[in-house]
Amino acid sequence: MSIGPTIEQLLDSGVPEGDPATAWQRRRDAYRLVGPLNRGKFTVIVVGTGLAGAGCAAALGELGYDVHAFTFHDAPRRAHSVAAQGGINAARARKVDNDSIRRFVVDTVKGGDFRAREADAFRLAEESIRVIDHLDAIGAPFAREYGGSLATRSFGGVQVSRTYYTRGQTGQQLQVAASQALLRQVAAGSVTLHTRSEMLDLIVADGRAQGIVVRDLVTGRIGARTAHAVVLATGGYGTVFFQSTLARNSNATAAWRAHRRGALMASPSFIQFHPTALPVSAPWQTKTTLMSESLRNDGRIWVPRTAGDERAANDIPDADRDYYLERKYPAYGNLTPRDVASRAAREQIEAGHGVGPLRNSVYLDFADALARLGRATIAERYGNLFSMYHDATGENPYEVPMRIAPAAHFTMGGLWSDYDQMTSIPGLFVGGEAGWGYHGANRLGANSLLSACVDGWFTLPYSIPNYLAPLLGEGRLPLDHDAVRAAVGAVTGRITDLLDVGGRTGPDRFHRRLGEILYAGCGVARSPAGLTSAIGEIRSLREQFWSDVRVVGSASEFNQELERAGRVADFLELAELMCVDALDRDESCGAHFRVDHQTAQGEARRDDDHWCAVSAWETTADGRHIRHREPLAFDAVPLQTRNYQ
Repeated sequence: MSIGPTIEQLLDSGVPEGDPATAWQRRRDAYRLVGPLNRGKFTVIVVGTGLAGAGCAAALGELGYDVHAFTFHDAPRRAHSVAAQGGINAARARKVDNDSIRRFVVDTVKGGDFRAREADAFRLAEESIRVIDHLDAIGAPFAREYGGSLATRSFGGVQVSRTYYTRGQTGQQLQVAASQALLRQVAAGSVTLHTRSEMLDLIVADGRAQGIVVRDLVTGRIGARTAHAVVLATGGYGTVFFQSTLARNSNATAAWRAHRRGALMASPSFIQFHPTALPVSAPWQTKTTLMSESLRNDGRIWVPRTAGDERAANDIPDADRDYYLERKYPAYGNLTPRDVASRAAREQIEAGHGVGPLRNSVYLDFADALARLGRATIAERYGNLFSMYHDATGENPYEVPMRIAPAAHFTMGGLWSDYDQMTSIPGLFVGGEAGWGYHGANRLGANSLLSACVDGWFTLPYSIPNYLAPLLGEGRLPLDHDAVRAAVGAVTGRITDLLDVGGRTGPDRFHRRLGEILYAGCGVARSPAGLTSAIGEIRSLREQFWSDVRVVGSASEFNQELERAGRVADFLELAELMCVDALDRDESCGAHFRVDHQTAQGEARRDDDHWCAVSAWETTADGRHIRHREPLAFDAVPLQTRNYQ
């Protein structure tokens, strides 16, 4: 298999021509409709019950469609959306700080380093207003000002206060509200909920997505479910790095199986490394812990000016501290975007200024905020986060600075979709982090919960009926159709292959080694030599996996080793494509930082003449990678060099 890609064709975004600020309204006005009496004749499968999946299933169920929601959790509220705790952005402009929809779009497009659709950013901003009002109405307990209005705070990459929050529990509280909305439809009979069910393949027939193959995680039974349309809202693939801020069960299998059936994968190398995670503290550690970016509102980030300084943090006077973000980016300071903050932290650690027992972190210090605001105010804003830090480290952040470090977090890449959220396979839609939209090469903090909600509640419930309308009168694909039998057979055969290897090494060992390869070759900084080496190492590791993986137990029972083995097998394929994409994209942009493309000041240098486009990849049956391109144009926010100074 060669590393170099073949450029096959240009992709049509489906964005209406004209002003991007009005594109969404004009597109909605042009959508075909399904009448209320006909909606129950259509079946829609929604895979995933996070904010995007729960919102989409609940909305479609409320409208009258026959919806089947699938999750591998035992309850929908356990979806990983609970982990995004800091807040959710909205351009509601309730504070007198001169925020607006246009400023929201500028911040989002600029924050993503001009590698996302401009029209998508306008939709995100426009619908953000409805999202907050909707979530407030269905029970999300947003923080409030003394007079009763909803409170806001700031996040990285902006100079206004547009982030709505529920202390440090925003994702958890929004997920509870969305799950309750979903369960209301389950009780009403419009949504059928399938728990402990993992999607292992996509059924494609007549060129359309018409169902999925799932495995019951309790009994091991493999079955198929057909529908008129399928929505994947299965989250991101950050756990490909093994040690990431994501839950250990988060994976890429549903999206990757769809990719192998023909859905293009966009910008897979665009990985966000969160600057505010807890550092790795021991070799046996299996994941990192996220500390919300909201902490950067009041915490100051610094390292000792002298490399190797052995003094305790509180013993280092202010004159001997380097508040490097405030020094390098005075206009934004500690609220610089995540990619910039992560690179800056990595530079300090690699230059010998790292702190902590392993010298692999920097300080996040609240001493000034505590002196200025008092402990009660800080506890009101971040109390649960401080408690979580204390539980994880044994250190009290009210008394000593936190220690933080960059860690693999959010994936801006995902299944490519057009403006209607439909992938390159007709009938297959995508929502939330499983897709690629909105964020470009770097996501601004608090836009993740927003993008999931916009997709689930206010985009897919419009665009899916537009797809379904011409299918009125067509039944669901019968379960004895050849395409269904073939997909079920493929899943069964793959499971048999995993069990039959009979090796000596558990899947987690391969996963951990894959993470080491990716952190070294496709991490915060990348180089052509490092990426080329990583591709070779991944291919070698994949060969070892299929000759030496050990999967104990059988397929006809609850078997977590089998689950992990299947997910790691997919990660080993995805990881190669990530590195191929990073090597192919011969520029730096956002979180994709190539050391051979940087300014004299060490900032990312884009190549807009050649790379102002989305790379959307096809993987052939024999493992070749073919790049397709969607050109990007910017009318409302002219191309410019990002500057946070």
